Amino acid sequence: MRFRVTLAVVLATGASAADWTQWRGPLRDGVVPGLAARAEWPASLKPAWRVPVGLGHSSPLVAGDRVFVFTREGGEEAAQAVELATGKRIWRQAYPAPYSVNPAAASHGPGPKSTSVLAGGRMFTYGIGGVLSAFDGASGRPLWRKDFASQFRSTSPLYGSAASPVVDGDRLIAYVGGNDDGALTAFDAATGAVRWSWKGDGPGYASPVVAEIGGVRQVITQSQTNLVGVAADTGDLLWKVPFTTEWVQNAITPVVNGDVLVYSGLDHPLKAMRLVREDGRWAARPLWENAEVSNYMSTPVRAQGRLFGLSARKKGQLFCLDEATGRTVWISEGRQGDNAALEAGGGAVFVLNTEGELLVLAASSPSFAPLRRYTVAPSATWAHPVILAGGVIVKDVDSLGYWKWE
Repeated sequence: MRFRVTLAVVLATGASAADWTQWRGPLRDGVVPGLAARAEWPASLKPAWRVPVGLGHSSPLVAGDRVFVFTREGGEEAAQAVELATGKRIWRQAYPAPYSVNPAAASHGPGPKSTSVLAGGRMFTYGIGGVLSAFDGASGRPLWRKDFASQFRSTSPLYGSAASPVVDGDRLIAYVGGNDDGALTAFDAATGAVRWSWKGDGPGYASPVVAEIGGVRQVITQSQTNLVGVAADTGDLLWKVPFTTEWVQNAITPVVNGDVLVYSGLDHPLKAMRLVREDGRWAARPLWENAEVSNYMSTPVRAQGRLFGLSARKKGQLFCLDEATGRTVWISEGRQGDNAALEAGGGAVFVLNTEGELLVLAASSPSFAPLRRYTVAPSATWAHPVILAGGVIVKDVDSLGYWKWE
């Protein structure tokens, strides 16, 4: 019983610096909290364990001494918890989840793509076909599930659901439905009951973030054809900026710093705008744009007054911009990968590309000059890693592995 209570507290509060409880980390910004700076990164990583867990690109999560992962095994989607120290399975729960992959996305596999979230002692998952579930984090016991088949013409966008849900207080917020018929929805985290629903657009593939701007707490995301902000407590639309990408692929999580929002999309420059509220109305004022870079699926990360990301140009170029002005600090050569997951901490920027290579960059470097390159997987790595003080948790095509720094 004490273990159950302790785990519930960890999941609810994120008290441990090692916890990684949702998409892009505890604050949903790609920043690794409490990571100590190193004078030198080790020349190699030591493999601790690697276990088969199933297919998919949902990023692993860590709370206390457990790693949580959400995958596909055959015709089922499965939530699992394993021991951080050994990789040994603690619990597994699965449900039938038939899904036909759009031929245009065949190389990405049958998912899931959405990263789960841990909060209030629960694990919330969102499957590629649009099934939203809640599990008890300690035991894996199913708590509630919704499939939306009777609510929307399609329960997922063209290439499968990829938007990762977020928890705000006692609300679980997820973008459900499919193209031209969806709803950004807040559910009661304990019961699954709908609290509010904004039906102004279909879902994109970007994950929502929650931020307080101008004294108003709001949910911000790229929808199917817009960049939107809705009131977190009611779902009322606060502001909307039209934004579309070719083949309906809005996929970049908005990067928020105070009242400034950075966004991009396929064949669009990286842009920054300031959200202001005057006479009770919201406005989005352009700040800067950088036409040298264009994000497709990879969301930038902030570090030391800079923005780091992967541009889709020249088959993948890593870049560093000045956050205040958008000015280019450096851009790498091309062919850096189809996608990359970027995280920052301890004075470093970590880049896991789709080839299973982890790069460590100095956040303050004036040029693209990786400090280290590590091979951390034998197959494609689309999921974000979990950077820990002791090592790195990596999900590849069908396995989960733990690599230690030394």
